Amino acid sequence: MACSATSAALISSSIPATKSMTSPLSKTLAPLPNSFFGLRNPLFRSSAFANARSSVNLARRKSFVIKATSELPLVGNVAPDFEAEAVFDQEFIKVKLSEYIGKKYVILFFYPLDFTFVCPTEITAFSDRHAEFEKINTEILGVSVDSVFSHLAWVQTDRKSGGLGDLNYPLVSDVTKSISKSFGVLIPDQGIALRGLFIIDKEGVIQHSTINNLAIGRSVDETLRTLQVIRWLC
Repeated sequence: MACSATSAALISSSIPATKSMTSPLSKTLAPLPNSFFGLRNPLFRSSAFANARSSVNLARRKSFVIKATSELPLVGNVAPDFEAEAVFDQEFIKVKLSEYIGKKYVILFFYPLDFTFVCPTEITAFSDRHAEFEKINTEILGVSVDSVFSHLAWVQTDRKSGGLGDLNYPLVSDVTKSISKSFGVLIPDQGIALRGLFIIDKEGVIQHSTINNLAIGRSVDETLRTLQVIRWLC
């Protein structure tokens, strides 16, 4: 299983957790918990840490361990089916994953929360390049644990104000957290999803997955490259 949760968590250790962040969007966007920077339990430095470097390093490594809910490898197996409400074209719709079987490839990606500054860039990037995915018979679905009302509000907020603007693909609401759990990306004690991305072929089989820690986004270019390889092989 192509999973980058551990490596992404280690990379995120170089990003310091701060109590506040200044941003022109700070009035619009929700504050981020320290966990967005890979720290489940923030470490407080003191002079004792300087005298016990090995203990600090051990504690720090442990703090980056996030226990999601995955039990079995998903790659190579049929994707867990789901039916849920979503927002598309500023309307509420129903999305059922199995309805794409035999018709389209699916890029299914999870992100933690609406109205956080870490998320919009990759979400809008997938939308801006939706035509490239559509050209190769692929649908994109974004998922978070937010309600459809939160999704709608975020879509109706323009990008300059910290919103998404209109998207070219649906945003799925996983308020029950059942979708995140079935795909093994749910962090139970926080009730949000890691940044998982799954490429599902037209037979409904997961051919690729990558799971990043909360602060690490995904590359549209890399997703397209991997998708092209899968289409050629399958």
